[in-house]
Amino acid sequence: MIRSGLKWMFLIIGTTIGAGYASGRELWEFFGHESGLAILLFVIFFSVSCLVIMKVSYRRQSTEYRPVLREVVGKRLTRFYDFMIFIYLYTTTIVMLSGSGATGQAFGLPYWWGIIFIVLMLILLFLKDIRGVLSINEILIPVLLIGLLYVLLQFTIDEGLALFSHWHEQRNWMAAFPFTALNILPLVAVLGAVGNKVKSLGEIWIASIGSGVILGVISYIYNNSLIQIADELLLYEIPLFAILKNYSFGMLTFMSLLLWFAIFTTAAAGILGIVTRIKSIVHYPLWVIVSVILISMIPLTFIGFSSLISITYPLYGILNLYVLTRLLLFPLWLKKT
Repeated sequence: MIRSGLKWMFLIIGTTIGAGYASGRELWEFFGHESGLAILLFVIFFSVSCLVIMKVSYRRQSTEYRPVLREVVGKRLTRFYDFMIFIYLYTTTIVMLSGSGATGQAFGLPYWWGIIFIVLMLILLFLKDIRGVLSINEILIPVLLIGLLYVLLQFTIDEGLALFSHWHEQRNWMAAFPFTALNILPLVAVLGAVGNKVKSLGEIWIASIGSGVILGVISYIYNNSLIQIADELLLYEIPLFAILKNYSFGMLTFMSLLLWFAIFTTAAAGILGIVTRIKSIVHYPLWVIVSVILISMIPLTFIGFSSLISITYPLYGILNLYVLTRLLLFPLWLKKT
């Protein structure tokens, strides 16, 4: 049970920790000063959301996200959110592919090399069906978490930072709602695809509480580190590099590799949500569907997506808040199960 619970926990974390989170940009956009309570609330909201989604998918024994979506948002809105989830996963995966191209450039490689590399790796990953995604998460996510935690704790020690010196005022507590909501749709899509593989309620509790606590601890330490260098963050597109500026080139290279891991696991989770939905319509092997989808995405990675993101992300934030509200008000449903 513990092994399976950890497997689902790593899947949840792999879905959540994308390049935006791992780079620190996403955390700084939502949190910053006076956000300790916001991060604590995020842990609670996130854990409850995962718990509800996994319990619904387990009870439904779902192989794709629509049965879960139907129970969470109701029949009337299912078709609308089904479309929104598909577009969200598609555009997010394109951004991840673009991120891989940018990471390749950081290592002196052509932009398209990074894109082709991640596309090939994703196709190979799905040759083993869903098992490939679960297996790679069990390997990469612990490495990513340990590496990120090591750098943040090392920075905290080197700079002599106090972890609990910013609790006198907590005016930013409302940030917990949009930050949690931002990650809800992909979780519905990914966890809805594995309901038939969950064997017990114990696995669900381990995965839900474990992922919330781990993300909460890392978010708190990360945010605390960023507060100390707030004045310098305007000079860095990737806040993590502001933390690493006085460290060795080897450490910078290692963390760049970890950022790519975050990109890869998020892209894999996005593709998982897409292909399990399509497979309910077209009955081809997953790797074939994955290949077609990724090939359709490649031309779009060469277009600037900043305008697309600036329009779609606020919209998703509003839509996700409704889903989050539905999930947090599900204790009534939990009593029935």
